[in-house]
Amino acid sequence: MTNTQTVEPAKARRRGTYAKTEATRQAILDAALEVFSGSGYRAGSLREIAVRVGMSEAGLLHHFRNKSALLEAVLAEKDDRARAIVPTQSEDGAAVLRGLVELAEYNASIPGVVELFATLSAEATAPDHPAHEYFVGRYNFTRSTIERALVNLERDGRLRHGMTPRRAAITIIAMMDGLQVQWLLDRSVLDMAEELRALFRTFADIDWSDPAPEVTAYEVAP
Repeated sequence: MTNTQTVEPAKARRRGTYAKTEATRQAILDAALEVFSGSGYRAGSLREIAVRVGMSEAGLLHHFRNKSALLEAVLAEKDDRARAIVPTQSEDGAAVLRGLVELAEYNASIPGVVELFATLSAEATAPDHPAHEYFVGRYNFTRSTIERALVNLERDGRLRHGMTPRRAAITIIAMMDGLQVQWLLDRSVLDMAEELRALFRTFADIDWSDPAPEVTAYEVAP
């Protein structure tokens, strides 16, 4: 009885400590998102992020060893949310394209994340930027994923004549990035998801009545 009474509170304390740590990490990520979105990565400071969370810079560094590690965590969280929406491993090319439209709809609910991505992707063209390799890898992954989806559509006779999978993949990525910039400048000008859907209709035969994959995680915007 004594051992049980001793062990259970210890487990409860560990669970409580873990939950508190995770809550603090998430608060730091949310603050970093705001700072990096507003000031860019280079100008955004750890001190400003720490102040927003109500802790010292040393306390922040207890959770993330440096500014680059914090940026990596912010980007990883964004990718986790995207993968929850787009079925990147699906052999159904139409499902992947429908997922991209669903992602555009979701992005419209998280302007801070969209702004961060637009800012960082431009900054990271510099080879010495800490996110340079991340964006090179991310664009390679996205391009190959979309190209594979279009190859599957072509195999099924659903890619329109005159459009190759690679050219279409490059066009889609350029369209998505360009739509995000225009939307950030004036959100009343366009609907990102609808414009993307309209582009897909020009070169792929897709049944848009099919349901997009249901989002079961990361549904709450940061």
